[in-house]
Amino acid sequence: MLLIDVINDMDFKGGTQLLRNALPAAKKITKLRDRMHAAEVPVIYVNDNFGQWQSDFNQQIQRCLSPDCPGNPVASLLAPATTDYFVLKPKHSGFYSTSLELLLRFLGIETLILTGFATEICVLYTANDAYMRDYNLIVPSDCVASESADLKRAALKHIRYRLKARVCLSSAIR
Repeated sequence: MLLIDVINDMDFKGGTQLLRNALPAAKKITKLRDRMHAAEVPVIYVNDNFGQWQSDFNQQIQRCLSPDCPGNPVASLLAPATTDYFVLKPKHSGFYSTSLELLLRFLGIETLILTGFATEICVLYTANDAYMRDYNLIVPSDCVASESADLKRAALKHIRYRLKARVCLSSAIR
């Protein structure tokens, strides 16, 4: 299970709208993540550093958990467990200039469950790169968010038809 850009300060133009849509998705992601933990499915945080080039993932978490951070409500729900993996990414795709592919190979992963923000940017580009690497894709539509419903809908349509992903509700994932 990939959690894409969920540890996010939401401090950017459009961040308020994304946060509004991300909070319900974060609640669904939390439930799905907990189910994956119980089933011993690896959980991998694939996170942008949001221009904080001198920070690591733990610093990113602490910054987003601070009470004055706009993204705190989402980061508080989705803070990783000590057993989770993480990969910092410099751009939109979780595969671009990261160790994600090596980690997935090490873990023997063939199917990816993609969750996170924003559906039409980082989730889509990660899905695209995963598809080109022959991974099976599942995208729970209630576990992704965008600034608008139209952007989310268009991205999910593309992911379903062009990337051959199974797009479903998180409750349908077994």
